[in-house]
Amino acid sequence: MQTILIEWQHLDVTGATCRRCGDTGGELALAIERLRAECTPRGVNIAFRETRLNADQIAHSNTILINGIPLETILPQTQISTSCCASCGDLTGRPEQCRTLVHFGQEYETIPQDLIRQAVCLACGFC
Repeated sequence: MQTILIEWQHLDVTGATCRRCGDTGGELALAIERLRAECTPRGVNIAFRETRLNADQIAHSNTILINGIPLETILPQTQISTSCCASCGDLTGRPEQCRTLVHFGQEYETIPQDLIRQAVCLACGFC
């Protein structure tokens, strides 16, 4: 059975994360549930790892890796940008720029489950 490891990296300050990362986590949970239902019959196991980052690692927060490869590297026409994140700033006590995902010109602060699914399907060769 093939295993696909999805890793979610996000800011964690005393058990709290920012709104963007929290919303991405919710989208990721929905995507993993759907992917497990779709992939298990095809002989693909979906594994999950959560990596909590401290404030000094915020540049990597809101990152999804698929078998160690950043989601934005797998999806065509996708890159990373940043924007001011008041929620991260509330947690760290300083102004913060948080990662965003730009896919075909559309900027996402929260990574949607459909993009997560697309990247996993491409990594598995299902698409």
